[in-house]
Amino acid sequence: MEYFLILLFMLFTLWLGGRIVEKAGYPKLFILCLLIPFLNIVIIWFFAFSKWPNLKPDIDVFK
Repeated sequence: MEYFLILLFMLFTLWLGGRIVEKAGYPKLFILCLLIPFLNIVIIWFFAFSKWPNLKPDIDVFK
């Protein structure tokens, strides 16, 4: 039962992350990198500090 809940939570988290990544303008498969240890930390930092493709040009987040 606990493995089922862990799998369910993991699938929900990946689905939710896929929605966020898609709205930012990156491909949904980008989220699969979160399953690889240590690469997931690099990907989160990249996602946080990169310029998002879907960001409007008049918004400057790096002031």
